[in-house]
Order: sequence, then C-alpha cells, then structure tokens
Amino acid sequence: MRAFSPSLKLVLVCSCLILLTACAGTPGVTREHTGNENAAVAIRSAADPCTLPTADSSWEVAPPASLGFSPDKLCNTLRDVAGGSDNVHGLLVERHGKLLAEIYRNGTDTPINSSLIAQLLPGTAASFSADTLHDVRSVSKSVIGLLTGITIGRGQLHASDKVLDHYPELGSLRTEGREEITVQHLLTMSAGLEWQEMSHGWLTSSETPLLWRRQAVSYYLNRTLVTRPGEVFNYAGGATMVLADLLVRVNGRPLEQLVQEDLFGPLGITRWEWVPNLRGVPMAYAGLRLLPRDMLKLGRLANAQGRWQGRQVVPQTWIADMQRQHVPARLAFMGMKGGDVGYGYQWWNGTVDWHGKTLRWSAAIGNGGQRIAVVPALDLTVVVTAGEYGSPAIQKAVGRIVAAVLDDMES
Repeated sequence: MRAFSPSLKLVLVCSCLILLTACAGTPGVTREHTGNENAAVAIRSAADPCTLPTADSSWEVAPPASLGFSPDKLCNTLRDVAGGSDNVHGLLVERHGKLLAEIYRNGTDTPINSSLIAQLLPGTAASFSADTLHDVRSVSKSVIGLLTGITIGRGQLHASDKVLDHYPELGSLRTEGREEITVQHLLTMSAGLEWQEMSHGWLTSSETPLLWRRQAVSYYLNRTLVTRPGEVFNYAGGATMVLADLLVRVNGRPLEQLVQEDLFGPLGITRWEWVPNLRGVPMAYAGLRLLPRDMLKLGRLANAQGRWQGRQVVPQTWIADMQRQHVPARLAFMGMKGGDVGYGYQWWNGTVDWHGKTLRWSAAIGNGGQRIAVVPALDLTVVVTAGEYGSPAIQKAVGRIVAAVLDDMES
C-alpha cells in the first residue's frame, strides 16, 4: 500500500466513525511466556551496535569472524543502521544456527492492534528490544504458507485441490472458471480474481473490507475472474484468508490452536499475538505479532529444510517448493540489487549478486519494512523490523540493508 495523504486520512477517519462503531480497538489473542526467558537477554542499543548478542535457550552465539564475516565491515553496517534515518527498529543476523548480530533502536510505530483511527495518524514514539512483540504484517502470509505445507504433508489437503470443492455451500460461485481455482493458485497469488491491493490506499484497496468481514471466503471467491488461474501474479490478502479458512476447516481446529500446536510449539515460540478483525476473525494476511528472535527461527527453519533442533517440523519437499519461483512478481522494490523477484508459496524469492556469484534468496516480507530474508546457499538468515507502513521506500531500504550484510560476508 502507498502512504496516505492528509486529506485521504481525514476522509477515512470520518468513514470509520460513521461506518464502524467498533473502531476504538482491536483485541488480539496473545500467548505469553510462563517465565519470559527473553527478559534476561541483554539489549543492545544504538550506542553499542557491534556488541556480541547474548545467548538464550534457543540461540547459541558466535563471533562474526568465525562465521565467515569481516568483523569490521559488519560493524560498519550495524553502525550505519543504528544511526540511520530510516525507521528501522531491529536487525538480527544468524548463520549455521548461531546468532552473530542483533541491534534494536527507537523509532515510531503504529501497531496493528491499535485502533483503526490511530493507524491512520502518524506513528508514535516507541522503543524496541528483544522482548518487544512486533508487527510482522504480511510475514503472516508466509506463516500460513508453512502451516499449509504441514497440513498437506499430513495428507489433509492437496495443492491440486479445487478450492470450491471444499465449500459445497458456495455452489453458486462455480461459474466463469472460479471452479478451476486450486489451493496452489491461492498459495502463489495467481487465482486470477480481480483484486486491488498493491499501490492502493485504504479507500480503494480490496483488502480494507477484510477488517470487518466475517465471511472472507465468499468475499474473495465471488470476485470477477479476469485472468486464467495460474497465469498472472496479483498480490491478494483475500487469498491468504481463504487459505487460513481452509486450514481451519480441514484440521478442525481454530487458527490460533493450529499455529501453536503445529508450528510455534515445536519451534519454542510461546509468546505471540494474532490480531483479529472487528468480527473476531484472525487477520491471517497481516495480524501476526512476534518477537524478533522468533522471526529468526522461521528463517532458520527455512534454511534447515524444515527442521528445528533435529525435528522435521515442515516437510522438506514443501520448503523447497515454497522457496521456488512459481510466478514472476515484477516488483523490483521487494528485491536486492536489482535482481529477479518472484513468488513461491506465500514467500517471495529472487536472485542477488554475491561477490560475482548469482545466489537465490527467499523472504517473508511485510508492510512497513518487516523481513525474514533467507539465502540457502549461504545458510544465512537476516531479520529486519521497521515501522514505515504503506511505504515502498522502506522496502528498498531494507533490501539495501540485507544486501550490505551479504557483502560483509567473505566466505
């Protein structure tokens, strides 16, 4: 989404006041630590960005030099981020399962669990640490992608399934080619349905009604088919909402229970929040809030072919398919150094130059500058959190940060 002009914000605020009596707040579903292990983690401020992180029960730490980085180059990058003007809140780097860099800095933020009116106003000052839950926005989609892989791995769903076969009550929608839309088309954002989201503000975005819709499935699948399914990439939060509803339907468990039992539990992620919309439906496309080190776990999971601490959490074949380009995205601002950008199974992917070699990357990317970037050939994960929602420019800045970290690695 693009940034909102003051006049557009005013119009939308008035619209919210008229149309939505529930604008005052959006309660979420939170899972807390019993002992809050992250409270003991030393917090690095912008004053000492090159300090080695502190280990915890999930992360060993290691000096950058032992993991192939130039300590001086990496330190310069960390200092640039810590002292930069971009509204970046955190940067974490791990390689081979060892944490080697972690910084947090103050900035402005507008969490998705704040009121709708607050989300239309300038962000407020906030401080961030390893113990701060942070919006991940559309990284939520990538988590849905992982959950889909787990469910398919159990044989409860198939990528080739026709979506409407799972919704006999929506038989009236089986016209004009909608009946040919498969689970894979939802995963790759290529269902072919009319949807306006990228570069659209709240008043014109098809995503906006998801904030108050109880039935996201019919809202999305009832749209006009404008291209043959599987042919054209069209980013759509509605597709992810349908995927999430399918997962709930075939598993017989609420989304919050499903993600805790099947993914977060095995990863040791115990504190999180999945913010619901105004009807109480979890916003599968954007509502997740995580700790930065737990975001890093998702990247390590992808780098390790779906394994975490010796356990196969997500099928290995799914991780490979998830990170493969299924459709070209042609959105250069999501990439790095002008390389190729495409889309897999709710994960972005592309290419980047590294010391004369062309390497493939995959990433979970969220509005405002959230990113979990994975480079499998280097066994590397970089996590960035930020608060510049609605700005394509922050995505370019985050791409430059990730590319700089890559350049700091020499072997």
